[in-house]
Amino acid sequence: MIRVLIAILLVMLIVLQYRLWVGEGSLAEVYNLRQEIDKQKQELLRLRKRNGALQAEVSDLKRGLDAIEERARSELGMIKEDEVFYQITAPQGTRP
Repeated sequence: MIRVLIAILLVMLIVLQYRLWVGEGSLAEVYNLRQEIDKQKQELLRLRKRNGALQAEVSDLKRGLDAIEERARSELGMIKEDEVFYQITAPQGTRP
């Protein structure tokens, strides 16, 4: 009778240990989920910074013409009347 009870308790201990180390909700799974949460937090921080920069750019574009003029000059190569545009290029084979 005692041997049967010890065997049952031993089996229960093994099952519980298995669930703790390998099964659903195991320590390894919790560790992996925490790592995933850290990665998601880093990505969220990066996206928030990017959104802040985009919001500042939108605000600048809404407020004044200076930002629009700067963008037109840098991205579209536009120049004003009576202005001379100089474009300096790097020699071939070198990287900027």
